[in-house]
Amino acid sequence: MLDIKLLRTQPEKVKAALRKRQMDLDGVIDEILALDAERRGLIGETEEMKAAQNTAGKKIPAMKKAGEDTTAVMVEMKGLAEQVKVKEARLAEIEAAQQDRMLALPNLPDDDVPAGGKEANVELRTFLEKPEFNFAIKDHMELSESLGLIDYKRGAKLGGNGSWVYRGAGARLEWALLNFFIAQHLADGYELVLPPHMLGWECGYVAGQFPKFEEEVFHIANPATEEKKFMLPTAETALVNLHRDEILEADELPKKYIAYTPCYRREAGSYRSEERGMIRGHQFNKVEMVQYATAEGSAAAFEEMVGKAEKLVQQLGLHHRVSMLAAGDVSAGMARTYDIEVWIPSMGIYKEVSSASNARDYQARRGSIRYRDGEKKLQFAHTLNASGLATSRIFPALVEQYQTAEGNLRVPEVLQPYMGCEVITPAKM
Repeated sequence: MLDIKLLRTQPEKVKAALRKRQMDLDGVIDEILALDAERRGLIGETEEMKAAQNTAGKKIPAMKKAGEDTTAVMVEMKGLAEQVKVKEARLAEIEAAQQDRMLALPNLPDDDVPAGGKEANVELRTFLEKPEFNFAIKDHMELSESLGLIDYKRGAKLGGNGSWVYRGAGARLEWALLNFFIAQHLADGYELVLPPHMLGWECGYVAGQFPKFEEEVFHIANPATEEKKFMLPTAETALVNLHRDEILEADELPKKYIAYTPCYRREAGSYRSEERGMIRGHQFNKVEMVQYATAEGSAAAFEEMVGKAEKLVQQLGLHHRVSMLAAGDVSAGMARTYDIEVWIPSMGIYKEVSSASNARDYQARRGSIRYRDGEKKLQFAHTLNASGLATSRIFPALVEQYQTAEGNLRVPEVLQPYMGCEVITPAKM
């Protein structure tokens, strides 16, 4: 959520920043400010009336003691009470309307984030050259099936389209990736967290996904209670709520967490060729990084998390690129995002395996996550997240980039201790 003080003092700056997202929210901001002015006016009027009520109330005992008629004062008090009731009802309406419109505003993109949509994304760097093959390559679906790694047919039987089953060496390879990622993060001082997969509505609200994107998750109906729960779409949704409604100390920050979870998304795999197989599904595995930082430490925390995610892909020996997303391609709750994208040879395109984002204080305002600075003043924390990493696209990129002319799969050196082999050969399912 944005700071209402920022809207009051620099409305044109806010409007210009949001236009970088290719969104015209000038009218919404003007409406918020009009509601805010009316709200503050009503608060002042209500307080004056309540003060008059108190003054009148204090007169009555003295008047009665002096034998004076209190009828007029009582009528005045009754009239004031009715006016206060009316104004408080209107105030509640205005506050609800203002809150509703404030929640519709996305985060402000950082000043250096380019304006525009996907077409304005900026490639920052690449790692290794695009792999070249002197034989006819296979795509990850064909390879995964011939090597006995992934069972798409039985996955669809169990969970429908967008589902798959890891089998044999495929299950071991998936687990090797996750173990490798976690080991690297633990070595860097991150705390491992295993959060619940079913979350309360408040978690989605604080993360910035609700109410606007509430229909993008799997909701859970429980006839025994009215409690609203949903399946986490990413561990970020849980981790950024760990310190909800808490006050931290500056010397505790940054707090660094990782979590391994499956991620559950309503987005279905499409029929486009670039969405085949594991590229997009309803459930996939991911190790997520989240940091809570001070405002001063926020930029350094972001660079650290980008570097960590990028290093994992480099250690796997995969060709990839790092891009700064333009404002219109950055998710609503974030101020900046860098994507790390791996090369999928059979498709001739890059696919994102990690998005590193800085929400600044946007999520913390929603979750009342604060810290005491050096002067003991309360400040909103900055929250950051990055995939470290998601496997559903690393797996296809690895399978395709490491395939051999014989139809085998070379195992990246860093995964060999987890796999116990250097090569995976075809197997029946």
